[in-house]
Amino acid sequence: MNAWKKISLAAAAAVIGVTGASVAQAQERPEAGIDSFRVSIIGGENEQDRLRKYQCMEDRFESLLGVDTKLFPSSDYAGTMEGLLGGTLDYAFLGSSGYAGIHIEDPDAVEPVLSRIQTNGAKGYHSIMLSRKGSGIETIEDAKGKLLGYADPNSTSGYLIPVSAFDEMGINPDDYFAKTTFSGGHEQNVLALLNGDVDVAVTWTSGVGEWENGFTSGNLRKMVDKGMLDMSEVQQVWMSDLIPNGPAVLRTTLPQQVKVAVKGSLMTMPWDDPECFYQTFGGNYAGFFEVNHDFYQGIVNARRKEIEQAEAN
Repeated sequence: MNAWKKISLAAAAAVIGVTGASVAQAQERPEAGIDSFRVSIIGGENEQDRLRKYQCMEDRFESLLGVDTKLFPSSDYAGTMEGLLGGTLDYAFLGSSGYAGIHIEDPDAVEPVLSRIQTNGAKGYHSIMLSRKGSGIETIEDAKGKLLGYADPNSTSGYLIPVSAFDEMGINPDDYFAKTTFSGGHEQNVLALLNGDVDVAVTWTSGVGEWENGFTSGNLRKMVDKGMLDMSEVQQVWMSDLIPNGPAVLRTTLPQQVKVAVKGSLMTMPWDDPECFYQTFGGNYAGFFEVNHDFYQGIVNARRKEIEQAEAN
């Protein structure tokens, strides 16, 4: 085994407290029981950009596990969720609502293992509603009777949290806005706003750092980095409370030594490959912290309530 794998597995032992025997087993056969490792790339920006950014992740996991790593870009959140539920994917980084949706359907399908820490130490992010600068829409009240763009029905910040917030405000979106629509992803939703197809749009952001940079991380930061967005063209209408950062999940039935190796590798990525970390996780973060299902119970409850209300209607 090369030195890099040994370092990653040692980090995994420190992170999750596995025994020396477990690490030794992972060192001998980290790929035991699998002949490939299948990585989902969740929707939100165009496929070419996602594949380019995730090439380093493919290379990393192939080196780590010694098996073919395959990237599966999904056109929407549902595709990734279906793959994880069906056992045809092994790893994904999900939004909190996406994880909640999987857990509600099959609690044993995936395990949440890690999430990101913002540069200020926060363990969450925000949903943000934007309007075009100069549109006259500066508050939720100004948005009444306007066109609202959601990102994806399985998005936390791009749908679930705004809908939950509207409910707390006593707002029925179907009555309050002239129309609501799904744009197909976060990047697409902001582009719909810039193109005038919607009047207000929701997306995700760290809410940390400088406005002109698109904050430190999130969809706005990614779009600014790609030259697709000038933050002087948009303004904030509303921002949510802190939302639990989404999890890296692994297929529950993966061999334990594979889980240990992958988790350890992710934990070291911010230091041994910061460029890959920046590209694949959407901006600047302080690193990872461990999570389990309990961290997402509030989001699961909100998602279950939203499903029940939709069924009642």
